[in-house]
Amino acid sequence: MDSSKSFETMSIEQKSIDTIRCLAMDAVQKANSGHPGTPMALAPAAFALWKYHLKFNPKNPEWFNRDRFILSNGHASALQYALLHLTGYGISVEDLKNFRQLGSITPGHPEHGMTPGIETTTGPLGQGLMNAVGMAMAEAHLAYNFNKETKIIDHFTFAFCSDGDFMEGASHEAGSVAGHLGLGKLIVVYDNNHITIDGNTDLTYSDNVAQRFEAYHWHVQKLDADGNNVQAISDAYQNAKDTQDKPSLIILRTHIGYGAPNKQDTPEAHGSPLGEEEVKKTKQFYGWPEDAHFWIPEEVDVYMREAIEKGVQLEKEWIKNVNEFQVKNPDLFQQFQNQVNLSFPADWTGQLPIYQPKDGPKATREVNKDVINSLSGALPWLVGGSADLDPSTLTNIKSSGYFEKANYGNRNFAWGVREHVMCAASSGIMLHGGLQPFAATFFIFTDYARPAIRLAAIMKIPVIFVMTHDSIGLGEDGTTHQPIEHLASFRAMPQIHVIRPADANETVWAWRAALERRDGPTMLVLSRQKLPIFDRKVLGNVEDTLKGAYILSPEKNKDFDVILLATGSEVALILAAQEALSKINIDARVISMPSWELFRQQSPEYKQMILPKEHTARIAVEAAAQQGWQEWIGTEGIMIGMTTFGESAPAKDLFIHFGFTVENIVEKTKKILNKE
Repeated sequence: MDSSKSFETMSIEQKSIDTIRCLAMDAVQKANSGHPGTPMALAPAAFALWKYHLKFNPKNPEWFNRDRFILSNGHASALQYALLHLTGYGISVEDLKNFRQLGSITPGHPEHGMTPGIETTTGPLGQGLMNAVGMAMAEAHLAYNFNKETKIIDHFTFAFCSDGDFMEGASHEAGSVAGHLGLGKLIVVYDNNHITIDGNTDLTYSDNVAQRFEAYHWHVQKLDADGNNVQAISDAYQNAKDTQDKPSLIILRTHIGYGAPNKQDTPEAHGSPLGEEEVKKTKQFYGWPEDAHFWIPEEVDVYMREAIEKGVQLEKEWIKNVNEFQVKNPDLFQQFQNQVNLSFPADWTGQLPIYQPKDGPKATREVNKDVINSLSGALPWLVGGSADLDPSTLTNIKSSGYFEKANYGNRNFAWGVREHVMCAASSGIMLHGGLQPFAATFFIFTDYARPAIRLAAIMKIPVIFVMTHDSIGLGEDGTTHQPIEHLASFRAMPQIHVIRPADANETVWAWRAALERRDGPTMLVLSRQKLPIFDRKVLGNVEDTLKGAYILSPEKNKDFDVILLATGSEVALILAAQEALSKINIDARVISMPSWELFRQQSPEYKQMILPKEHTARIAVEAAAQQGWQEWIGTEGIMIGMTTFGESAPAKDLFIHFGFTVENIVEKTKKILNKE
């Protein structure tokens, strides 16, 4: 592969593109780890977007009306870091040199909250694309509601995707939802480089992607050139921006590891450094000084940093529009400010429902309907929906219709049977700003959404996941629908708060905890079956739900015998067991423990008050897998839980069958106290 390029005669565009390529190559080579080939292939497309189309302000990466850019193929992170440095974000050459190193702000895959200019955490393929759908939905919703006379919300969402993104089933859910909703300000670039880690994509993949996305109702442009034609790529971006009645896909034929004499178009350019000699030969091909490492030509530095002044001016113009909007529509402007800041009115908690025992038993899932609708007026930024299960999850906002092409201003999102995109797009909505999303389905179906929930936890973003039908208590649907290991698995996931309330009032406070949390997601795990409403005149203070665990019913004597702990529907069971034990002179303390994570945050003094270290006779009861309970009951405690999958039968029969009975708790208590 011979090059006829001369650096001196090269255009400033070409110099900029090759600077991006060489910075990415050098970063990967220095780290001796990473993916150099995709940045080399996508540099022209990235340059055309960032130089001529993307609206951003490096001096204020959080500017609300910026275009959003998502690198769904996050393994190409060196591409984005190079662009962020060149366009004036807070990423230095030293940061590029520390690529993939401990403590750096240039990790192996882009991480939201760590690096300025990174909109979302990507890496698991398909996730960024689904996030992008949510961001486009948020933009459409806010624009519909606030663009009165003056456009104050007007931006695009761009995403780069790989073959792997489109192989993942996630891309089907994302493409289907976006096309159905006609999200015309979503623009996706497909890096069609024909290479995966195993080899040529012909090995596993023969989809007609253009026809597939046309069938999803997307606007599709197919660029069969080699991906280096900046003008053709720029024209495609403009065509996509001009087509606002449907999302756009630009299929770009590129060559992974472009310019590498021995590794272009090979899997070796995908997931490992090129090697020192190959880097030198590639730089020779580009007309680049072969021994120059992390070199940025002065003219390129000046040219690319024009983005700074351009971005500052774009934001100034936007602020002028916002000021005009404020004068013309002061009330609507105040609502806009409240939405951007997710502001709570002073009296919002007074609108939460309060339940009395006389109201009769109530499934905790039913409380969703009451909480959401009592707050819908006070919190106009609260939006969300269910994966085709609203009659069961009861999460519909009655004062609003469904978000759809005819009315993007509505607040109910009908996701269809698409749990994965529901949760990932909800993260995108949250990341966009101006809206607080909730996503609802049966707890068991988190199996279809776990990667998206995990990324929300990694990003510490406060998406609310509403998961109903929480145990074997859902009954007749049987083994396939009864979550057994799910509580344990999500409790093992860092940074997510899992709350399984025991009655209607605990559920209200669980919702309050979720809404007030700003540093991570919350999962509400709710019952299908009706549960008694506790009489708070004689039982523990429901506000202590926020502490994660509290004494619901105290012991009678200072020297009591046993501590009973439970969550959710099993709390009523241990209350009944406490009464039965008292009849045989066994004194028990009853602890409701809706959230382990909230309890861990409490002071040592509070923890000792609730679970005194000297009281080792402890019994935990939960209709779920037993893993994790040892933290609370110790090695001497007993756990009554599930060790198998469930069965298909009425709930009351299942609880008896699996030992969730007062009689079994009494027997286990006798055993632990050696009173058999």
